[in-house]
Amino acid sequence: MDEPANRNEPLTVSQITAMIRARLEGEFPRVHIEGEIGNWRPAASGHVYFALKDEGALLGAVMWKSTRARMSGEFRDGDRVEARGAIGVYDRRGQYQLIVDSMKPAGEGALWKKYEELKRKLEAEGLFDPSRKRAVPALPTAVGVVTSPTGAAIRDVLSVLARRAPGLPVYVWPARVQGEGAAREIARAVAGLSASGLVDVMIVGRGGGSLEDLWEFNDEALARAVAASAVPVISAVGHETDFTICDFVADMRAPTPSAAAELVSRDRIKLRVEVADALRRIDRSLRTRLDTARRRLRAALDSHAMRQPEMRLRVAQQATDEAIRRMDTSIGERLRTARHRALAATAALQGHDPDLILRKGYAIVTDAASGRVLSRSARIRPGRQIRTRFRDGTIRSIVTDDEADLFEGGLE
Repeated sequence: MDEPANRNEPLTVSQITAMIRARLEGEFPRVHIEGEIGNWRPAASGHVYFALKDEGALLGAVMWKSTRARMSGEFRDGDRVEARGAIGVYDRRGQYQLIVDSMKPAGEGALWKKYEELKRKLEAEGLFDPSRKRAVPALPTAVGVVTSPTGAAIRDVLSVLARRAPGLPVYVWPARVQGEGAAREIARAVAGLSASGLVDVMIVGRGGGSLEDLWEFNDEALARAVAASAVPVISAVGHETDFTICDFVADMRAPTPSAAAELVSRDRIKLRVEVADALRRIDRSLRTRLDTARRRLRAALDSHAMRQPEMRLRVAQQATDEAIRRMDTSIGERLRTARHRALAATAALQGHDPDLILRKGYAIVTDAASGRVLSRSARIRPGRQIRTRFRDGTIRSIVTDDEADLFEGGLE
């Protein structure tokens, strides 16, 4: 910094500005400021110029393009924020300003703590469990939408549905999606659509915003209403990088409302093309099978057997006759064998016939009292009665003597 050699000489504007800048930048190399955004002015260069203010003062601020690219949310006039950066001086206007290198909504730390506490509580209860998630119907008969009736989200959803699924019924249950009390309205809308029986899938959502803008979707009552819904719920809150409690509880999360609309509406034109292709494949398959069946039938009709069916019948009759002849021969042989066996058995029986023995001059002696045959000699006392059977009759007699030489060995 150049200063005049004689302190009585006046300073130039550049000199005093440089002195002030050196002093300020030395005293305030890093500051953390809370205030309300005012006069938010994005420039064509990508830089943003604005002011931070409170009830008693206003501070100019600038956010360079590179810093703005790192910001996760969008800001606007009236947002209360916490900004970090350095105090600098803009020489051309002779004004000091805050050069912002990071910024977030004021109070975000407290909100984030509440968010994490509720997330842990509901997760412990199983409301985030993938096993309870339901599949979104591929071809819903009607779609329900819970969102602001004047926001960009409903316009995006209706535009996508009209293009991809013209004629698909859409039931919109309006609800505020930002500000105190919005969560209760959204929860009532979810419960109402669920109980109506009009839809078989539901989209709940809004456009992007800061953590404060999306905060109503981190409400416990809303989370439980979504979990209790009778139909699958798609959460489409904010942008792709924004996650709310509603996203975790819902059956499916979509990065944007437009993406949610695409999930519930298969492109009807594309679907018609797919159906037409499938019908053509089925037609080709049936024609191929019919042609194959015709060829097989024609080959059977043209075969030698089908051309001369009488010949096949004669062959069958000849085989039957041959089988009968073999059967007759077998039966005859079995009958002759049986006859021979019967004659042999008869002859054997005749050889043991008592009458035949008697005709040869023999007699049969039996005990008169018991009728027992006396087949061998035995000692016998006189006076015993016996019966003697001859060929021509039987006589009864009494033993009068037991001569030993006559009954050698004894009578019985």
